[in-house]
Amino acid sequence: MVNLPIEDLIEQRIAIAIVGPTAIGKTRLSLFLSDFLPVEIVSADSRQIYRFLNIGTAKPTLEERSKVVHHFIDIRNPDEYYSAGQFGKEASEVVLEIFKRGAVPLIVGGSGLYIKALCEGLFEEKYTQQEKIKAMKIRKELSYLGREALYSKLLEVDPETAKMYPDKNYVRLIRALEFYLVKGLPISFYRKQFSSKPKFKTIYIGLNCNRDFLYALINKRVDEMWKNGLVDEVKDILNMGYSPELNSLNTVGYKETIEFLQGKTTERVAIEMIKQNTRRYAKRQITWFKKVANINWFNVSATNFEQSILSFISNFLKKDLYN
Repeated sequence: MVNLPIEDLIEQRIAIAIVGPTAIGKTRLSLFLSDFLPVEIVSADSRQIYRFLNIGTAKPTLEERSKVVHHFIDIRNPDEYYSAGQFGKEASEVVLEIFKRGAVPLIVGGSGLYIKALCEGLFEEKYTQQEKIKAMKIRKELSYLGREALYSKLLEVDPETAKMYPDKNYVRLIRALEFYLVKGLPISFYRKQFSSKPKFKTIYIGLNCNRDFLYALINKRVDEMWKNGLVDEVKDILNMGYSPELNSLNTVGYKETIEFLQGKTTERVAIEMIKQNTRRYAKRQITWFKKVANINWFNVSATNFEQSILSFISNFLKKDLYN
């Protein structure tokens, strides 16, 4: 049996973060580790924060959540705004509380910006009342522009921030441009000056595999989502009165299903588009995490890779990696 340095992890306030592309098995690994460590899971998934978005976000089931405490799942309604900055601030407080309870925070997710905000610190943009009024006007003007136009403008005024959004997320592009136009300086400048540093350390465990293996996992997951009731889930959300134009629903799995329900595409095409767009999303995630220097990678197709991760955690402090 692997001897895990539980007391050392807690005393030195060292959290464990499991990162990697979608469908690779981060949730499964987190539940496996919970059998060997006294953990509480901090979900770092920008979509699992939303209530009712269950199947399409591959949210841990109620049964899985009953086995170990999960944080930051189902904390907002689909029409509520929530930023990486907010997450970083709130989740860091939760992480410290977990240590106080004598447990190890297990941070699990594929949202790179959420992981960065929590584990490295991220500036949270704030406006004065007068700036809020100005921001509303600017936001309205920017809303008439498409993704490519917004991205091009952001590249001109704040290329550092633009490169953080390879997926060209519409909301984040508008927020970054809006901030620049309100403050007169790029948000990347403020991040460098005012980002708060975390009060804990992090062991990064990254999951990877070859492309064909990952694509097979993605295709299998999408087929299971469709079979398990993704269409009915989307119908229920729309029947609650939520607009199909919401940013939370303009994401992979939901936007394609909505188009199917609107008669814009066939079932077969919708499923194939979800698979294709999920593969593209996974590639963007891989690109993001490859830029993080201190991730320790493990191939999920390797025999007993979970045991290798346990051994790595056990030997981590012995190797004196932080000193």
